[in-house]
Amino acid sequence: MQRQEFVQQLWLDYVHTHPDIGALRLWPLSAAAEYLTLVTLNYGPFSATALSSNLAHMGYRAISHYAMADKGLLVHLLAPSDGSSWLVLAELQIGTLSKAPREAIEGLVRQSHPQDCKGHNLLCRGRPWPMPSWALYQQLQQAHPLAAWLAVMGPRLHHAGFDCGQLGEPLAVLDQRLQEVGMLSLQEQQNGVFTVSSLLDHRFYPTTPQKAVFADGDEHRLCLGGLALVQKHVEHSHERLADVLLPHHTRCEMA
Repeated sequence: MQRQEFVQQLWLDYVHTHPDIGALRLWPLSAAAEYLTLVTLNYGPFSATALSSNLAHMGYRAISHYAMADKGLLVHLLAPSDGSSWLVLAELQIGTLSKAPREAIEGLVRQSHPQDCKGHNLLCRGRPWPMPSWALYQQLQQAHPLAAWLAVMGPRLHHAGFDCGQLGEPLAVLDQRLQEVGMLSLQEQQNGVFTVSSLLDHRFYPTTPQKAVFADGDEHRLCLGGLALVQKHVEHSHERLADVLLPHHTRCEMA
């Protein structure tokens, strides 16, 4: 699989999961996301280390790493060899969970179908293990919201981030347009995964809650991702927006 096909598969899965984003016509359909935020966990074939060879084969180069101890995350920033979307790979460190939720999510992962544990299926084909029960989802939600998200979604694209400068409109204008179609932003520098640098203006728009059918057949509506808009404070800086996305103090050297 080549990078263009990989990104297309990610995007198709994303808009299928979030049809309200797929229906947006507020900017040209040809506009590429500045970055794609993927969420995974450091266990088995889904760890960032295990994924790195496939991503490197498609021309993604590790640029920097970020440690967010308060969120139990390592975040890996990967740049493509061309000007396309960067990848922000957020890896939940399940060792930060207490014993019961850690063993629960490990048990789910061990039930993954073998075909979904190799190659590029790891990130493009949705949840590779059976749907959890509602009780297990609630247990994981209490332990760590991203553990619960992973239990339902699997390693996957959580949200796409767009650079307002590339879209040709200021954040305030695009924010108003999204409000008019019923998408309201969170007011903090949060996106459900990591905290965004204060060097940027950032809005995250959760998608409409979608119906999820749990293992015992009960149905609940959950918000499982969203859309981000980001704008530089200094528009003429030459850095790619993705390279200044995360707070500088979280950057770390990996041995």
